[in-house]
Amino acid sequence: MHFPQEFLDKMRVLLGDQFPQFRYSLEEESERGLRVNSLRISVQDFLNLSPWPLEPIPWSRLGFYYREDDRPGRHPYHDAGLYYIQEPSAMAAAEVLAPKPGERILDLAAAPGGKSTHIAALMDGKGLLVANEIHPGRAQILAQNVERLGIKNIVVLNETPERIAAYFGPIFDRVLVDAPCSGEGMFRKNPLACSEWSLAHVASCAVRQSLILDQVPYLLRPGGYLVYSTCTFSPEENEEVIASFLARYSDFVLEEITPQWGFSPGSLQGTVRLWPHKLRGEGHFIALLRRQEDAPVQAVKAKRSAGRKSEAPELGEYPEFASQALKKQFEGEFRRFGDNLYLVPAEAPDLQGLKVVRAGLHLGTFKKRRFEPAHALSHTLKAGDVHYTANFPGDSEELERYLRGETLSVEGPDGWYLVAVDGYGLGWGKLVKGVLKNHLPKGLRQP
Repeated sequence: MHFPQEFLDKMRVLLGDQFPQFRYSLEEESERGLRVNSLRISVQDFLNLSPWPLEPIPWSRLGFYYREDDRPGRHPYHDAGLYYIQEPSAMAAAEVLAPKPGERILDLAAAPGGKSTHIAALMDGKGLLVANEIHPGRAQILAQNVERLGIKNIVVLNETPERIAAYFGPIFDRVLVDAPCSGEGMFRKNPLACSEWSLAHVASCAVRQSLILDQVPYLLRPGGYLVYSTCTFSPEENEEVIASFLARYSDFVLEEITPQWGFSPGSLQGTVRLWPHKLRGEGHFIALLRRQEDAPVQAVKAKRSAGRKSEAPELGEYPEFASQALKKQFEGEFRRFGDNLYLVPAEAPDLQGLKVVRAGLHLGTFKKRRFEPAHALSHTLKAGDVHYTANFPGDSEELERYLRGETLSVEGPDGWYLVAVDGYGLGWGKLVKGVLKNHLPKGLRQP
């Protein structure tokens, strides 16, 4: 692969006598990783099911290396959300953030969703997770990954950081800024990032990163934690951005990240770098900051809507569907958005005035005199959670047919069936006189 000479010159100065090792690593194959979705399946249960040999990633108990030829993205377990395919080094940021169940967490630049879904797993489904993406198309991809992994306590937004800061105020216990960057750490994995690189692009990224960080004081409570991460090597986008932020906001201090598992100290004390010639992963930078307990709360620049949370919605045909199809009953706050019914996180505000892509768990849609369950609901369920299941092993022909959108022949009483792979919900089908009509969304059907 051809790398820009100005990039190589920068790395030679930055790394000194380590540069030859680094340069050699750029020609090696990138590592491949998956992260078990503990919201759906335990690590041990997944290892018992896995058709591939897996090797633990040391900095995440949920992460595993897999071989190039295994192709886990093509397996029905992936469709069922049992894991997320994620570059190994990218798993470090959520581990450093260390979210706790019951907290309020914000992922400010979240697409495509790797770090948000990791945070959700560490929260164990408890608390409020707000995941934001400013680009509409990428926000939809984020929402699709959230749906596939069966995350219930999340609100997905398509907003600017400024509007989020003005709406919420400093309520969050932890904020992740996985900042848009020049992508130098991904060059061997993403040739497009390499072809688009320039010194001017690095400089423009640094400006944008600082503008995003400037909203954090309006969002993070005193005593809360900020993780700033990038997948680039440039000090201009890493240590210099953090040093400048600390100079502007004296109520933030750097917390020490222990350099272990092959992590290296950054040039700013307390930060870490992940180098591809020192560990099995791509290039990353991570800084952990804490806002001091006695920090003055920043004034919110605009007030959120004064509207109260909506009153209990008319549930229509949902209770009838739930009694006939579900053994597992959902508790929480139900909210109706048009014809769609959601179960929203208990900590979520009214959300009026925000561009909301997903407001918690989509339960389903009200049709004419009936309720149709959402695909997202199926990804929170196992075979034992429903009255009727069409359960197939991962290598079954029936499952292949279902994923292509075909109908199946199934014996049993008429009604809604959870289509499952080895007991884990994959989608819905409706049985009428022995024919299971396929309700897998058309956009998810395989050719």
